[in-house]
Amino acid sequence: MAVLNKIRQRSLVLILVIAMALFAFVIGDLFKNSDALTGGNIDVIATVNGKDINRTEFQQKVKNYQDRSGGRTTSTQAMNVIYNQELRKILLETEFDELGLGVEKDEMRDLLKTSFSSYPEFQDENGQFDVNRLNAFIANLKDLNGDTAPLGNFLVNYESWANNEQTIAANAVQQSYYNMIKAGVNTTINEAENDYFGDAKTVDVRYVQIPYTSIADSLVQVKKSDVKDYMNRNEDKFKVDATRELVYVEFKEEASQADEDKIKSDLVALKADRLEYNDSSKNTDTIPGFDNTQDVEEFVNLYSDLKFDDTFLREAQLPGVAKDSIMQLNVGDYYGPYKDGEYYKLSKLIEVKQLPDSVKVRHILVPYIGGQRADATVTKTPEEAKKTADSILAEITSGRKKFMDLLELSSDKVSNEQDGEIEFAYNAGMAPEFKAYAFDNKVGDVDVVGTSFGYHVIEVLEQKSFNKTYKVATLADKIEPSDQTLQDVFNKMSKFEIAAKDSDFNALAKERELTVKPITFKELDENIPGLGSQREIVRWAFNEDTDVGDYKNFPVSGFGFIVAKLVESNDEGLMSVEDASIIALPEIRKEKKAQMIREKLSATTVNEIATNQSQSPRTAAALTIKSTTLSGAGVEPKVVGAAFGLSEGGTSKPIDGEKGVYVVEVTKISDATSLENYTAIINRLNTEKRNSVQSKVYQALEKAADIEDNRAKTVY
Repeated sequence: MAVLNKIRQRSLVLILVIAMALFAFVIGDLFKNSDALTGGNIDVIATVNGKDINRTEFQQKVKNYQDRSGGRTTSTQAMNVIYNQELRKILLETEFDELGLGVEKDEMRDLLKTSFSSYPEFQDENGQFDVNRLNAFIANLKDLNGDTAPLGNFLVNYESWANNEQTIAANAVQQSYYNMIKAGVNTTINEAENDYFGDAKTVDVRYVQIPYTSIADSLVQVKKSDVKDYMNRNEDKFKVDATRELVYVEFKEEASQADEDKIKSDLVALKADRLEYNDSSKNTDTIPGFDNTQDVEEFVNLYSDLKFDDTFLREAQLPGVAKDSIMQLNVGDYYGPYKDGEYYKLSKLIEVKQLPDSVKVRHILVPYIGGQRADATVTKTPEEAKKTADSILAEITSGRKKFMDLLELSSDKVSNEQDGEIEFAYNAGMAPEFKAYAFDNKVGDVDVVGTSFGYHVIEVLEQKSFNKTYKVATLADKIEPSDQTLQDVFNKMSKFEIAAKDSDFNALAKERELTVKPITFKELDENIPGLGSQREIVRWAFNEDTDVGDYKNFPVSGFGFIVAKLVESNDEGLMSVEDASIIALPEIRKEKKAQMIREKLSATTVNEIATNQSQSPRTAAALTIKSTTLSGAGVEPKVVGAAFGLSEGGTSKPIDGEKGVYVVEVTKISDATSLENYTAIINRLNTEKRNSVQSKVYQALEKAADIEDNRAKTVY
């Protein structure tokens, strides 16, 4: 009894403990498996016809796709590609399952035979496909427990083989599915006749057009209710995805004028020698400047953001903004600092030389293993190739052998066909070492030159069109904002963001001389014009916690910052009446003008109407039902169609066309002679229809599918 009394006394506590445990279990499950509090599962990318696309598997496929693309696609682009692939797969598999389509074991063996019959691993001694060898190969893969075996030029394991089988089977089922649909797509004789007469039968007409422009827009009143009515009658024109509209101001991390002045002064300071205390020697050393350095290349490479260029430059190769000034310098003189693109530069003229614009040389190429374009027959090491080239040079310079006698030792078979000769201009795409020797030396010079292709024995044969060239040493300093400027930009942005709390965004921007830029985007958009990929901004704008009027700053890589404000939030559905008015107003005015024109037409013939409305009758000859162009009026499908509904001599009622109201009189009908056989037309139309089956079937499946797309709420 004592125990029972204690249980009764503590029953309330036990009930509370159990209730809390159940509550924790339910809430924990909610947070673990879904965002049920907000209406969706965070582990599901999308649900298609009741089948989920798992988030983890989806992200792995996205990663694999990006890896295969070598970084040439953004994460959003890759996600869209994989999503479309998964969507297509589910839609088609749903159809296949409902139809009972699949691949039987015997059929699978036939498919594998078709795919792999050319592989020696699956052929008998007569070169014929041997299914037993295929079965043995698959069995061996199973026994390898994940290890790979060679197949052709590939290494495969059982998992990759099974995946490949699934792909082959899926492709076969898909092809069977489309073939069945294509087999049911046929053209009737009536369709073939209509197609034939659509080109062959013609009509001549007289018509009068009363243009819509004959009534001023100011005479047509369009109410808001008219726009709504037009929208309801033409819903497809006004359906829109969910959108968000932002306005934003930019805070660019750009070098200030003070930064640019500092860069220029630093460049100038590099000209003079400077004193520097040496901790090791306890002496003050003199460090040569650009004026007195003995090694120009080392100096430029040490102090410049662009490496030293040791080549002689033609006029066209000099920087456009400095070309004329550099060409007027004396050797040892400077030009600059000057601004060239994203750099400030200080250029010193090192040497002036007359050099040819084109040369002719002949060469013998001795390649080595690993050299560019070296084939499998090349066996020499770089050291051995150099030794061979040196021995060829010795034979030539000693006079024991002539250059032509040794061409057979060259691996350049193309130039060998021209006696080893190559002619090229200074801007040709040749190996730089090869080009430098040909242009910088004299006719008759011969030597060994190493390039990425191997070692060349080169003889300069001819040089043409000598012009002045310039060797220029240039110190370049990239124009970048200083730390102080970066801090100033951040402070400016922060102050604007704080002030925006109690101010009108546009007025504040105007007061601080900032340009307000608008942008509208959809939930799955990625790029913002001028800012590049900015999914973080898009996510924020579509976040359920972000309200119209909210604002936030965002860092933009390589740019700086923006402060954005959400100004409009539009849900999926029909666009607003205000936005729809841009499209609807011209069409509504046309409808109202057409009614006004019809109401004042009392005459019934083309001539009478033309006279009463101060218009001139027009003619159009050889109209066809397939052509919607009315001579003298432009594209008018309703008018052309109405003409083919009249008998010869018949006159139409008023027709509301694209550019006005028309009345048409048929003056002549030229009937075509029926064909005895429409087989050719039927075959052509069948081909056209069947070629479009695949895309149209998929579009129909997608339109009919039940798709819940959670991409924007999960991985994007």
